[in-house]
Amino acid sequence: MSFRRDDSPFPKNGDDSNLVSLFKLHFRPFPKTLNLALFSRQSPPKIPPFTLLIRALSAPAVAAAPATEVSNNKVVKPQWKAAIDFKWIRDNKELVAVNIKNRNSNANLELVLELYDKMLNLQKEVERLRGERNNVANKMKGKLEPSERQKLIEEGKNLKEGLMTLEEDLIKLRDELQLEAQCIPNMTHPAVPIGGEDSSKLRNMVGSPRTFHFSVKDHLQIGKELDLFDFDAAAEVSGSKFYYLKNEAVMLEMGLINWTLTEVMKRGFTPLTTPEIVRSSVVEKCGFQPRGENTQVYSIENSDQCLISTAEIPVGGIHMDSIVAESALPLKYVAFSHCFRTEAGAAGTATRTLDMATGDLGAPAYRKYDVEAWMPGLERYGEISSASNCTDYQSRRLGIRYRPSESPSATSKKGKTNLAATKFVHTLNATACAVPRMLVCLLENFQQEDGSVIIPLPLRPSVGGIERISPKPR
Repeated sequence: MSFRRDDSPFPKNGDDSNLVSLFKLHFRPFPKTLNLALFSRQSPPKIPPFTLLIRALSAPAVAAAPATEVSNNKVVKPQWKAAIDFKWIRDNKELVAVNIKNRNSNANLELVLELYDKMLNLQKEVERLRGERNNVANKMKGKLEPSERQKLIEEGKNLKEGLMTLEEDLIKLRDELQLEAQCIPNMTHPAVPIGGEDSSKLRNMVGSPRTFHFSVKDHLQIGKELDLFDFDAAAEVSGSKFYYLKNEAVMLEMGLINWTLTEVMKRGFTPLTTPEIVRSSVVEKCGFQPRGENTQVYSIENSDQCLISTAEIPVGGIHMDSIVAESALPLKYVAFSHCFRTEAGAAGTATRTLDMATGDLGAPAYRKYDVEAWMPGLERYGEISSASNCTDYQSRRLGIRYRPSESPSATSKKGKTNLAATKFVHTLNATACAVPRMLVCLLENFQQEDGSVIIPLPLRPSVGGIERISPKPR
């Protein structure tokens, strides 16, 4: 079961009014993550073999609405266009309709199909008028009587004016179609359970909840007693529910980052640090809502930029509008970044993996696995992670293609070899370590009766050899 804002064990921020700044932004706690991104060929990619793939952001089930509006009954030109296969949608409208329903999306398929048919008909009419205009132009090349030439001039003028009007209408219709179609979510893997969150299926269990023979403390109490957090000073500096990490908590944070990078780099991932401000169009192309009513993204006022809610966004944009050589695939990145978002979560050591149901899938996800961890403070499992196979949903928006390396099938008349047609890559996104959530995990699950916290053996080399965090002498 994933956490909502009302039942998260983490401290929450105050209202926006308590956090007014130049950009009118407010930030959530626990902002650091290491994000994994994988670009592959069109064959469905497999989930990387990591024990924990900690989530950075779970988009709402509703597809991201593009930041383009209809004003005074006029469609404003979209900031960007996705390479959407409208013919496939039309030919598979029953499947698409069921998918939209199962995912609780507000996409309007009927309107998309209606606009697509209108666009095709208008396109045919435009092509017909262009043909007539060309015929008139060809006739005027020969010898003509003055009266006949004048007649053709008038005919050409009328065709030109009519064509200009239809071409303008066609552009507006294409823009409107693009806007509506961008709201359609990705298709869904046939094995994904249908229904709401409660319909998700348990696929794997790792470990079991630790049995405590003493009164369990939550991470806030542990942190206070071990002098690891300072909420009071942070509240004065930044606002309610912010925090400073202190002492061994800082070592743990740095240690988790170094340990995680070391582990994933062994598996061939290229490490990155990313920009933490991106254009809103890139956020949209990745399938998230930068300015919608239920957005989890913080926008910068009076600009087209946003704070990143996950490193998935700048990593997704790194190959935007490019063609990748097939021999370079898969491209594997691990990116460290802060993540500014409204979502909350938790962590633990006993984990289980869920195949998330259709109603809990974000718009880009073809399939999503969530990892839930046992949290002693709440005495239950709670979501900490997700790994999403997005197929070509994001790459069609970001314009990331590859050119197959197989032998081309034809040679041109000039003797030049025709290159194979490009295809869209598939993307797979997950998070290697949501650092502060793992701090919660370590503090709560490795607490001892004497008030100390044991550092797990694998982490000790990354934290300077510290074996235990003990209460400070007073």
